[in-house]
Amino acid sequence: MFSQNRDLLVLTRKDESDPEALEQEVELLNELLFHVENMDTFCAVNEVIDVNRHKIIVKPAAILKVLQARRDIKPFVFINNKN
Repeated sequence: MFSQNRDLLVLTRKDESDPEALEQEVELLNELLFHVENMDTFCAVNEVIDVNRHKIIVKPAAILKVLQARRDIKPFVFINNKN
């Protein structure tokens, strides 16, 4: 369903040699990650610390603006995970 190519390491406690069950697990993981890995979610769970201006940017639209201007980012501007 999703054609995104990625490497996943799946560790299980069970000794399953059923490749169909493993393939089903990988498909479910790909579907979950497809819905979670987007720019809106990234901007919601991160903040930008701008030491030059003495500001912490938490608004998702402002974070997206900073991330899109990658070439103009000055030193001491950090992306920090809120977790």
